[in-house]
Amino acid sequence: MSTTTSQLLTIFNSLAMEKASMNITSQEQAFLDRNQLPSTYLDIANQWFFPLVKSISDNFNPNNAPKIIGINGCQGSGKSTLADYLCTIVADRLGVTTVSLSLDDFYLTKAERIDLGSTVHPLLETRGVPGTHDVQLAMDCIQSLVKGQKTVITRFDKSIDDRASFDSLETIEGKVGLIVLEGWCLGAKPEPLEQLTQPINSLEEQDDRDGIWRNYVNNAIQSDYQALFNLADELIMLQAPSFDTVFHWRLEQEQKMIKRLEKEGMDNRSGVMNEQQIRRFINYFQRVTENILSEMPSRADHLFKLGKTRQITNYSQPSAN
Repeated sequence: MSTTTSQLLTIFNSLAMEKASMNITSQEQAFLDRNQLPSTYLDIANQWFFPLVKSISDNFNPNNAPKIIGINGCQGSGKSTLADYLCTIVADRLGVTTVSLSLDDFYLTKAERIDLGSTVHPLLETRGVPGTHDVQLAMDCIQSLVKGQKTVITRFDKSIDDRASFDSLETIEGKVGLIVLEGWCLGAKPEPLEQLTQPINSLEEQDDRDGIWRNYVNNAIQSDYQALFNLADELIMLQAPSFDTVFHWRLEQEQKMIKRLEKEGMDNRSGVMNEQQIRRFINYFQRVTENILSEMPSRADHLFKLGKTRQITNYSQPSAN
């Protein structure tokens, strides 16, 4: 029986995939599974991000405090995936404990945000902007990890818009080799006060006419958050083309979360948003995101410019210039 060209291609592709999978470690495969990624992601990551891994590995000293890497990127830019990649590969290469933290995990509880909304401004009830995180909790967590103390890693469950239950949390104790902290506003700087006078979208125009909310957010960035951001030894920025791409990336994030909930057999999706809710939700982030896109690229330690489909188009080290 003859073999068609189509069959030959199928066999060839199958063998190629099998060969590629043979070169993937169990830790790398677990990383791909966690993030619902194809094996080809590793090719891209190794091309662009492996130099970072090598730098971390080459400069690692077990007698020193763990290196802290900060990652900034707008919603859906791939910062949590990059954080997981760095932690996975460094742990695999050095045999050390690595910890990936998200600024999102340190949101105030739902009850705390409701209280903030009633005492300061209703928009603060919605998680996201600076001022809706427990900054002291984040700093305590990082400093505890640095000291090698027994540390409970706080997590936030976006599907219920509240902190995850205590019995589901991970506890880490002992020497840590690398801490990666990622967040959409990580490393943000405050805006000049004169830039706060005019609303920049319908949310600010309709729901923050007197500017109380945006001034509160700006003050939070200027005060509490700078101490947290300064804990990072190096800052990585995943630079989106513009704020306009955020909606599409955020929608993809939501769809991925739905798939994860389905896989885990969880029916509670009270915190999952539809398209209309996402459009309103991202308005909360526009002002800070646009300021970051404007001023951070010139001072980031590692700058990765992204295209509309999140492909990396360029890498540079602005702070070294």
